[in-house]
Amino acid sequence: MKRLTQEQLKDFLDTKVEQYNHPRFIETDPIQIPHTFTQKEDIEIAAFLTATIAWGNRKSIITNAKRMMVLLDNAPHQFVTQHQEKDLEALQPFVHRTFNGEDFIQFIQSLQHIYQNHNGLEAIFSKHAQKDSMQNSIHHFKTTFFEIEHLQRTQKHVSDPLKNSAAKRINMFLRWMVRKDANGVDFGIWNNLSPAQLSCPLDVHSGNVARKLGLLKRPQNDGKALNELDTSLRKLDKNDPVKYDFALFGLGVFESF
Repeated sequence: MKRLTQEQLKDFLDTKVEQYNHPRFIETDPIQIPHTFTQKEDIEIAAFLTATIAWGNRKSIITNAKRMMVLLDNAPHQFVTQHQEKDLEALQPFVHRTFNGEDFIQFIQSLQHIYQNHNGLEAIFSKHAQKDSMQNSIHHFKTTFFEIEHLQRTQKHVSDPLKNSAAKRINMFLRWMVRKDANGVDFGIWNNLSPAQLSCPLDVHSGNVARKLGLLKRPQNDGKALNELDTSLRKLDKNDPVKYDFALFGLGVFESF
């Protein structure tokens, strides 16, 4: 593909955003799980747990995220805040790849700690956010998430950008929560943060497409690559850079670009 000018690239990607940032997208994407809820806290907890297991085959992500919600009595916020010790036993058989029942239980306990002592997920992520980045905020979130007694093994399921992770799943969760979406795919239910602060969820698909389009040179999908991609996308739209996740992901997954 011949190199496009900045203007041509923006036009091309804006067209792809329009194509994929559409309610149809929800039907095949894990974002459908939080879309089954209406209360803010239910949506954000369902979204956070779904994003946590969002790696591998999309069908199995959706199947297992639905199973998670059933295990939480389809009332995630109520379960998180009001569960008794004995209620956690039902979560033990859960498994999605390397995320098992013990990790699930730990996540519920850490979420309870966050809602009881830190005023919920939005408050924590908002606290350390920078003007044009959430990466410092994600690092502090992980610290808070594991400040209670926890299993060492569960730490690997929450990424730390300050250790050069692209933190794809948390950045995707933040896109869902913060981005104001006229098409109703992303929720935009967090008002203390702005889409301008968000980073594109960087994975194999978005990374490969970004490189082909000249938005990214670094070969690894790590924290440094994310920073490079952020810089490129902010040149195209500084107010809503992560809308281009729809274009990069759509081109990679649906069009094998």
